[in-house]
Amino acid sequence: VQLQASGGGLVQAGGSLRLSCAASGVSFSRSAMGWFRRTPGKRREFVAGISWWGTNTGYADSVKGRFTISRDNSKNTVNLQMNSLKPEDTATYYCAADENTVSGAVSRTEDHYDYWGQGTQVTVSS
Repeated sequence: VQLQASGGGLVQAGGSLRLSCAASGVSFSRSAMGWFRRTPGKRREFVAGISWWGTNTGYADSVKGRFTISRDNSKNTVNLQMNSLKPEDTATYYCAADENTVSGAVSRTEDHYDYWGQGTQVTVSS
């Protein structure tokens, strides 16, 4: 299984970035997908999640209205569009796959996820 995250970088506050995660070796269309982030000294926190076919999504309160998660099951990719970025969004972002879930579920906790990508760094300057 491989989850390859990309799209991170350095951006000014108020700017936008689009993260992508390409999955292989996983039952992608039957997996809930999620994005988490971690800053040094802190636990990894949930950012956004999406159910099997994109019917349901969930967001952390801190990103609601600014971030949008989407998926393309024909390409085995999940994306995170991040707008109105703030310095506090600075973190390493990870995509994850939860194969052991039902079709409409959005997984919000780390323990639910079976596979993790390597992370991509997002830095927002003030």
